[in-house]
Amino acid sequence: MRDTCKTALLGATLLLATTAGARATEPIGPSDVTFVETAVSAPLTGTPGNPAEGRKAFANVRMGNCLACHKNSEMSEQLFHGDVGTPLDGVAERWKPEELRAIVVNSKKVFGPETVMPGFYSLEAGVDVAEAFKGKTILTAQQVEDIVAYLTTLKN
Repeated sequence: MRDTCKTALLGATLLLATTAGARATEPIGPSDVTFVETAVSAPLTGTPGNPAEGRKAFANVRMGNCLACHKNSEMSEQLFHGDVGTPLDGVAERWKPEELRAIVVNSKKVFGPETVMPGFYSLEAGVDVAEAFKGKTILTAQQVEDIVAYLTTLKN
């Protein structure tokens, strides 16, 4: 009986620890992101950003598509760099990671509502959004963290 109680107690403890750990790594929802001036200090996920995955999302036309507006010499092998946004060469020396996170999450909270850059992890999509995209973000929380990790590698 004593062994059964010990086993049950150990199992319950492990379940609680696992559940608490799972909650700690759940992504922060787009409506729960906290901006302090022009920064988002808290990572959106419990998993650190992966610069290699961020590079892929950055260039992917169905994800970040950042090259549509920004020049990035580190991706010189990619075609069609845009010139609507500022060049991103050396961006890691101009912005802190928490500022880069804020820009990617919702640039309108950093640069103002007139910026053309979308909020990639925001539900404030603006007007005339196709029905299929209402209530959805362009990027996942992890993709934001990956892109921020990639951007922090772009130094002069």
